[in-house]
Amino acid sequence: MKVLVVGGGGREHALAWKLSQSSQVTELYAAPGNPGIGALAECVHLEEIEPLAAFARQKAIDLTVVGPEAYLAAGIADVFARYGLAVFGPNRQAARLESSKSFAKELCRKYKIPTAQYQVADDYQTALAAVEKFSRPPVVKADGLAAGKGVVVAQSYQEAKEALAEIFQAGRFGQAGSRVVLEEFLPGEEATVMAFTDGKTVLPMVPAQDHKRAGKGEQGPNTGGMGAYSPVPAVTAEVYERAYNEIFLPLLAGLRAEGIDYRGVIYAGLMIHENRPKVVEFNCRFGDPEAQVVLPRLVTDLAAICQATVEGKLDEIELTWDSRATLGVVLASGGYPEEYKTGYPILGLPQPGGLVFHSGTQEKDGQLLTSSGRVLTAVGRGDDLACAQREAYELLGKISFAGAYFRPDIGWRALTK
Repeated sequence: MKVLVVGGGGREHALAWKLSQSSQVTELYAAPGNPGIGALAECVHLEEIEPLAAFARQKAIDLTVVGPEAYLAAGIADVFARYGLAVFGPNRQAARLESSKSFAKELCRKYKIPTAQYQVADDYQTALAAVEKFSRPPVVKADGLAAGKGVVVAQSYQEAKEALAEIFQAGRFGQAGSRVVLEEFLPGEEATVMAFTDGKTVLPMVPAQDHKRAGKGEQGPNTGGMGAYSPVPAVTAEVYERAYNEIFLPLLAGLRAEGIDYRGVIYAGLMIHENRPKVVEFNCRFGDPEAQVVLPRLVTDLAAICQATVEGKLDEIELTWDSRATLGVVLASGGYPEEYKTGYPILGLPQPGGLVFHSGTQEKDGQLLTSSGRVLTAVGRGDDLACAQREAYELLGKISFAGAYFRPDIGWRALTK
């Protein structure tokens, strides 16, 4: 099987790493890829959808695995389908599950999927009036794609109003902020359960917990994710079962009722309170950095799963998982998620035997340099989370670049318990 991975971040590195282990994969390509992926696959410098489709036809690619949500929202699966090319990832209509938070909330309301109460607003004045209707300061969300940074968990009504001014008046998120969703604040602990689905069968993965805030103890601005771990003590057997029966199954039934053929990954961000999960958000792809800690635990052949998903044969797949815990820590550029500089040499790589996924790296004149806000994710594995945490930080301690920073407390909730 010839496989193409679309994307060039840490999630795509994890996907390429896992796919490269498959006995079914004979040729592996990535577009645009990164230096880490380049050690596993042939990287091609293509980013637009039509040239990617032309490349897939030229190389007779059997399966394309799409990482970033932007490609899915832009309809890469639809374009590839017109050329008879198989894509692991939902089509544009199905990807609205992530590209429009109001669409996802309406699905939850219509098909009785547990989630927060909400109000949608298309202009500043309507949104301002809606703020006061909440019994406590609401969570403010840009409706469209905002790279994981379009959410403000307001601590006061004034902060909520300032967030609305940033979105509507300052245009902070561009078109993604032309509509907002205001949600009631949900108490509890947040976690993620992702699932494979072919539109008929849904196979949940092991849970993960992301750390969104830039600073220790969940302080500072929201980021795309500063680290993650799996398993998650908050996702008990009861919570996992509820997520399957009360969230994934009715969502899949609802999508079918709406005439939406969804094939790929459904990411359910959950808030768990008193052993009951409620949906915080849906995404239409693997999470980043959740993929970097979930995929290392996957024993079943990922290429076989993706192919069965595309062919509607997911009921023939049984997922098996490594019992070991995983914990990943992101090494970021100083200043991220606000302004930061790139182009700094990265020292201390590679680490023999270490699991380090590249998120924002580039090669220039034979030297590995930083190229983005999130640069690397170091992943530790162990019999428990404490062992996995120790291994991840030991690995991270050997890598450096100018201005590098990381959170020192990834996994703190689970380890405190």
